[in-house]
Amino acid sequence: MVTFIASLLLLVLGYVLYGAFVDRVFGSDAQRPTPCYALQDGVDYMPMPTWKVFLIQFLNIAGTGPIFGAIQGILFGPSAYLWIVLGCIFGGAVHDYMSGMISLRKNGASLPEIVGDELGSVARLSLRILSLVLMILVGAVFATTPADILDGLVADQGFLWSKYFWVVIIIAYYILATLLPVDKLIGRIYPIFGLALLIMAVGLCYGIFAYGGSIPEITEAFSNHHPASTMPIFPGLCITIACGAVSGFHATQSPMMARCLKNEKYGRPIFYGAMITEGVVALIWAAASIKFADSLDVAGDTPYEKLLAAMVNPETGKPSPAVLVNAICHNWLGSVGAVLAVLGVVAAPITSGDTAFRSARLIAADFMHYKQNKIYKRIILSLPIFAVSVVLMFINFDILWRYFAWFNQTLAALTLWAITVWLTKRSTSEHTKKYAFLISLVPALWMTIVCSTYILIAPEGFRLNHIVAYVLGGLVTLGILVWYILWAKKQYAR
Repeated sequence: MVTFIASLLLLVLGYVLYGAFVDRVFGSDAQRPTPCYALQDGVDYMPMPTWKVFLIQFLNIAGTGPIFGAIQGILFGPSAYLWIVLGCIFGGAVHDYMSGMISLRKNGASLPEIVGDELGSVARLSLRILSLVLMILVGAVFATTPADILDGLVADQGFLWSKYFWVVIIIAYYILATLLPVDKLIGRIYPIFGLALLIMAVGLCYGIFAYGGSIPEITEAFSNHHPASTMPIFPGLCITIACGAVSGFHATQSPMMARCLKNEKYGRPIFYGAMITEGVVALIWAAASIKFADSLDVAGDTPYEKLLAAMVNPETGKPSPAVLVNAICHNWLGSVGAVLAVLGVVAAPITSGDTAFRSARLIAADFMHYKQNKIYKRIILSLPIFAVSVVLMFINFDILWRYFAWFNQTLAALTLWAITVWLTKRSTSEHTKKYAFLISLVPALWMTIVCSTYILIAPEGFRLNHIVAYVLGGLVTLGILVWYILWAKKQYAR
C-alpha cells in the first residue's frame, strides 16, 4: 500500500513541478493567437470551454488503454508502478504536451506533418501511410469488439441485437462523429463519458483501501512475476502498458484539441495534465486488479497467478481483462459499478474508435491540403476510410493486430525524436538552447531501445536470444544517438 500511495503522490508532484518546467522550456505564450480563432471553420477549428477540452482530450487518449493495459501489466509485478510513474512524468506527459503544443503552433497540424517537418520527407510519407493504417485498424477493432460484448449481453433474436446489428449501430455513430462539427456530438458525449471514467477510478481507489487482499510493494519490483509470459520485464512491460505511461496513439489525437484550445496557457493542464490523469487511472487499476485477485478463492499460489486465473473467460477459456473489469466493478461498486463496467468495456473502446476515424480524416485532409468546411468534402475523404474499415471487419487480422502494440510505441519514439529536433532548432534563450532537448531526448532514447529490443525478442518478431537482442537494440539506439549528435553540432555551429 505504501508503494501505491507514494506513486499517486509522485504523479501529482510530477504535474506540479516537472510539468511546469516543461511548460517553461516550450515557452507557452498567453498572448499568442491560437488556431481555433485564426482558422475558425465551425467544424474542426472552434474555441471550446477549457474543462470540456480537458475531458475530451482525456477520453481521446484513454479509452480502455489505462484499464486493460494496467491489468495486463501488473502481471509483471510492482515494476508496473515504476513504469507508470516514471514513464508518465518524464515520457508520456512530455510526449503528449509537446506534440499537442507543437501542433498548436503549426495551426493544428496532424502528426505526420509535424514529424515530416522535423525528420524529413521520407518520415512524412511513412507516417502518413502508417498513421492512416493505424487509425483505420483501431476504428475497425473498436467497432467489432464492443459489438461482440453487446451481443453477449442481449438474448439472441436473429439479426436484431446480434453482433452485426451492433456493428451497424456503432459504424453509424462513427460516421456521424467523423463528419459532424466537433462540438455537436463528441463535444457533448465525451465530457460525460470522461467524467464517468474518472468517477469509476475514484470508486476503485476507495475500494483499494476498504476491501481485503494485499498489494505487492516496490521491494518485489525487480523480479518478473508474470505466470505465463516468456517476455522479460524489459522491454515487455513498456509495450504492455502504453496508455498510462507512453503511447504514440496520443500524438495522433492531440491535434484535434489543439484546434479547439483558446489559449496557450491551457496547454499544460490539457496535454500534460490529461496524461498525468491517465497515469493515475492506470495506477489505480493496476493496484485494484492485483488486490481484488488476491482476495479471491481461485487457483494460484501468488496474487499474479490468481489474477491470471480471475481473468479467464469461461466461454473461451482465454484470459480477458474485460472479465476482471466486470467482476471488480460489480463487487466493489455495486449497482453503480455494473453501469460503469459496461462503460469500461463497451463505451470506452467506442470513444477510441470514433476519434480514430476523425483523426484519419484530418490526417488525409492535411496532406491533401483539402479544406473540410463543407460536408460533401468531409464525406469524400471519409467514404474510402470507412470502406476499408468495413472490409477489415470481415478479415481475421489477428496477426496484424499483434504488431499494433509495438507499432504504437515505435510511433511514440518517432514523435519524441521529432520533438527533440524541434527543440534543438527552435529554442531561443541560451540556457534553453543548450539543454532543452534533454526533456525529450532521454525518453526518445529509452523508447528506441524498448521498441528495437522488443521486436528482436518477441514471438511475432525475430525471436532472438535476450542478450543478443539487448546488444543489437543498444547498437541501434547508439547509432541514432550518434546521428543526432552530429546533426545537432551542425545546428549549433550555424
